[in-house]
Amino acid sequence: MKAAAPGGREDRLGSVFVVSAPSGAGKTTLCKRLLADDPGIVFSVSCTTRPPRVGERDGQDYRFVDRRDFERLRDAGEFIEWAVVGGQLYGTSAGDVRGAVARGDDILLDIDTQGAMSVRRLVPDAILIFILPPSRAALEARLARRGTDGPEETARRLALARGEVEKSPAYDYIVVNDDFETAYRQLRAIVEAARCRVQRLGRRAESIVGEFTRDP
Repeated sequence: MKAAAPGGREDRLGSVFVVSAPSGAGKTTLCKRLLADDPGIVFSVSCTTRPPRVGERDGQDYRFVDRRDFERLRDAGEFIEWAVVGGQLYGTSAGDVRGAVARGDDILLDIDTQGAMSVRRLVPDAILIFILPPSRAALEARLARRGTDGPEETARRLALARGEVEKSPAYDYIVVNDDFETAYRQLRAIVEAARCRVQRLGRRAESIVGEFTRDP
């Protein structure tokens, strides 16, 4: 990706953060807290063909499109990754990701493991974070407490969770969400550490180093 233009956020490139988790692990709550606390991170609003759920807003939670429009965007190369999940299509805008990085903004992608692996291939320095529940029993209990799914749907989500959890070793970081505040502190620590990577500091670091290396 191109270097950030002068005058960007501290003249550095932004980072791409990918967060995945099985349903019920607490990923959405953690991500919403992070976005609320850190104005330097923007949320990547995915496109999807699934209908909105109660309380979801178009353009904020997802961009809701029909299958024909989704396929048109996909065929035009507008997605950095796309996947079929539960019979519905989901995709991440390549333009949103590249624009945020070029501006020096960090961008957060809340996507599944299939999409995360696609991003890793296209953006090798993306930071992949997996949110794990403390146990299978804990995840099952959380899904039951939500009260939004019947037994069959809960069983389906648990079956999907197995495949997702098995992919967690491919991620850069794993956060076990046993205690929410602890998990959140760990998530914030990962973000702050990523911002200190040499390749992300860009021109600011070069300028400081230059002050010391130039001949008097």
